[in-house]
This record gives sequence, C-alpha cells and structure tokens, in this order.
Amino acid sequence: MEETNRQKKIGGVLQKDLADILQNNLRDAGKTGILISVSKVKVTTDLSIAKAYLSVFPPKHGEEILEEINAVKPKIKHEMAQRTKNQLRKMPDINYYIDDSLEYIEGIEKSIKGTEDPISNPDLLDRRKKS
Repeated sequence: MEETNRQKKIGGVLQKDLADILQNNLRDAGKTGILISVSKVKVTTDLSIAKAYLSVFPPKHGEEILEEINAVKPKIKHEMAQRTKNQLRKMPDINYYIDDSLEYIEGIEKSIKGTEDPISNPDLLDRRKKS
C-alpha cells in the first residue's frame, strides 16, 4: 500500500528534525567520529507510529548507538514534539531501526569485484530481513 501525501509530509518533517536532534545528542554525549543520518521515516496510516531507519557510520557502532537512542526515547520524543508542535497535533511513537542497505550494497560490490561469485554461490551474501 502506498503512502499518502500526508504520511510523506509528516515523514519528511520527522526525518529532518530527528536528524538534528540525534546529531545534537551525539555531540552532547561527547561521542566523536560517529555520524548518524536518518535515511527514511515511514508513518502508519493512522499517524500514531513512525519507523525511523538510521544509518550509522562507522557501522560497527550501530547496535551500541541504537541501544543508547532507545534508552533516551522519551527525551527525544519530547524534543521532537516541541519542534513540531505547530505542524502536528499528536506526536507519533517512533521506533528506531538500523538501516543496513549501505553495508548490503558494499557486500555485493566486494563480491562482484572480488574472486567470489555470488551468482554461482548465493550463500556468500547475507539474507536480508524484511521489516
């Protein structure tokens, strides 16, 4: 089912503000050398739940950053509500997920350029989970 224009607009607003908030929290926590970007925000049709897909660089810090974000979820939601109070009546609950598409693409590129052939041996590439 395709997203409505309203869902896309709200997703865009949340994506922009969420990226700012996460970068500020990362800077305030004293973490350097880590970059977080919000690659996509999908909002449900009733606008009550949003899925935010985060891309973390370097990827080895992904799970650690996700745990820290989930620990301060209420604080992030409050700050998001303050920023979007003139645009949204109710702030959706945000669930965070790691976006592994860049690592997946990198694995494909390595396989194609290297000696390993993923076409003849499909077990070389990790299976992707549908969310």
